[in-house]
Amino acid sequence: MSEVYEKLLNCLACVRKKTDFVPKAAIVLGSGLGDYAEAVRVEYELPYGEIEGFPVSTVPGHAGKFIFGFIDDIPVVCMKGRVHYYEGYPVSDVVLPTRLMKLMGAQILFLTNAAGGVNTSFHAGDLMLIRDHISVFAPNPLIGANIDELGVRFPDMSTIYDRKLQQLIRGTARENGIYLQEGVYAQLTGPSFESPAEIRMMRTLGCDAVGMSTVVEAIAANHMGMKVCGISCISNLAAGMTDNPLTHEEVQEAADMAAPNFKKLVTESVKGMKQFIV
Repeated sequence: MSEVYEKLLNCLACVRKKTDFVPKAAIVLGSGLGDYAEAVRVEYELPYGEIEGFPVSTVPGHAGKFIFGFIDDIPVVCMKGRVHYYEGYPVSDVVLPTRLMKLMGAQILFLTNAAGGVNTSFHAGDLMLIRDHISVFAPNPLIGANIDELGVRFPDMSTIYDRKLQQLIRGTARENGIYLQEGVYAQLTGPSFESPAEIRMMRTLGCDAVGMSTVVEAIAANHMGMKVCGISCISNLAAGMTDNPLTHEEVQEAADMAAPNFKKLVTESVKGMKQFIV
């Protein structure tokens, strides 16, 4: 048994000593969704620090705990605070929470994040449905010996973001009067914001938004056969697109302003996912 898989199973065993809750959907809460638990009928909260060997988020504003509960009648697990590659963890630890939520029972992974707008038609506060992604410099989490218990050696990535879930989110946005952009998300390593030249490169590659998370999680989830969907909150325009220097505080402030629509879109979309859950 590989060390990565053994560590994953140990984390699962630790969680099961705390709770036997079986989620059907998993939600990763990015910036702007920090208090999203208010939308969940909470059954149990589990701080990451109580899970032996689990990587703990060090980012300001990321609480660092699993929230188990219900949205409508759908059992969910929410990650309140994710782990990033730039925090110094190996990429296998960055995707460990995603894999763990799948082993807990989650069939759907709903990824959210705060991102910089690369598309010149985007504005701070926009929400963007992720149609596809590009990984730039972030290592693929499947590098190394394949863990056959999780998935195949060469997984197809043609439709990482489930098309039916995309359609559900589009319809939900329309029904609730929420303006929704769409596009390609790119993950760079961080923690520094991108340079203006890097943003020009991203635009040339066809990227619409850029950030420091999400892609490696989507790859790991797709490898395990999860249905994946994602929404980015465009918290700022990327470097070189305005005269203002970029700060984490600016990102958090814009994400907080967009939070009401962000929360509503996530909540109402999850309610509609019942049809995709076995």
